Amino acid sequence: MLIGGREPGTVEIVAYDPRWRTRFEAERRRIAAALGPLARRIEHIGSTSVPDLAAKPIVDVLVEVDDPGREEDYAGHLREAGYELRVREPRHRMFRTPARDVHVHVWPAGCREGADYLLLREWLRAHAEDRRLYEGAKRELAGRPWRDMNYYAEAKSPVIAEIMARARASRSPEDQAPHRRLPR
Repeated sequence: MLIGGREPGTVEIVAYDPRWRTRFEAERRRIAAALGPLARRIEHIGSTSVPDLAAKPIVDVLVEVDDPGREEDYAGHLREAGYELRVREPRHRMFRTPARDVHVHVWPAGCREGADYLLLREWLRAHAEDRRLYEGAKRELAGRPWRDMNYYAEAKSPVIAEIMARARASRSPEDQAPHRRLPR
């Protein structure tokens, strides 16, 4: 469920900016201070976490908590820290800054989705060919008008699935279980 309804727009893809890492570190500290031990993990994910990959200038943060459905445990702390709830889905919440330049994705601790985000990040950091493939897909999609940015995310799913298949195939057999959700 989208909080506040659909937001039509276009996607801007810009060259990698090393300041995104600094911005993530500032947000990580802010989230850690707000949530304390409730945050089991805080990681930089998404395209801004991959050097040399063009991206939307939005820093994505993975936060794992015991149960995202228990908003009473953490949502107030994130609101007080300056984040607004935007998406409420089973097992997932997404908060963002009022400037919409940071997205905080809250998932259950140890979940497959979080592991997938980290696998994709590490794979793209290490494989220039897949970085170029992903960037090309994003640039091709960027100029289109979108009824909502979720449609843009869905349009990237085939190329993400292709890259994730290679990343999973490179892992040990016990780590290759099917995933439930593709990273956005």
